[in-house]
Amino acid sequence: MYLSWDKKTITDFSDDNINSLYDAGYVFTRVDKGVMNQTRSIRIDLSQFELSSENRRILRKTENLNLKTENLPLKNYSWEIGKMAKDFYTTKFGDGTFSANKTKELLIDKDKSNFNKLLVYTNGDDPLGYCIIAETNEIIHYCYPFYNLNNDLKDTGLGMMIRAAAYAKENNKKYLYLGSFQRPTDTYKLQFSGIKWFDGKKWNNSLEELKKITQ
Repeated sequence: MYLSWDKKTITDFSDDNINSLYDAGYVFTRVDKGVMNQTRSIRIDLSQFELSSENRRILRKTENLNLKTENLPLKNYSWEIGKMAKDFYTTKFGDGTFSANKTKELLIDKDKSNFNKLLVYTNGDDPLGYCIIAETNEIIHYCYPFYNLNNDLKDTGLGMMIRAAAYAKENNKKYLYLGSFQRPTDTYKLQFSGIKWFDGKKWNNSLEELKKITQ
């Protein structure tokens, strides 16, 4: 079950309103247009973010991974993107987690989707992975990543996330949001400097406290 302390549906999609809601622990969902959940949100304060030696090691291991962006709605959507998402989420989290049709909806239907950009990761000319994101003048929500699990590039997921953090900082964003922290397996989200988490009332930087909550 997704951890949600509160839910609201917004009609004001201005950057200022979205920024303030994310700052209050709310994040966009894939349920429907405007639907947000307040959760144990994780974010990187990009003013404090610097690549660590481990981040650099992952970048070296994934040096052939390149990042570009596409605006949503996506003009060149193909069924292969939806299939990649379905296969990824089915393998990782089980049947029915994320369908190809839902992926298509998020990427091409602006009346049902809260997301406005797609991160496209390639290995040479070949599409290797994607991440559906919400972007404002201040934030990026790195929301729904997926990639070809049969590729030969190790640490693809972390390589994608590190490049997203670098992209956000290069583009003068204040925060990169990484979704919620609910399970012990979410510790991969903590491998960055500047990590903070929303505890229901405020932003907290105690990672030991966070790990104890989810043990």
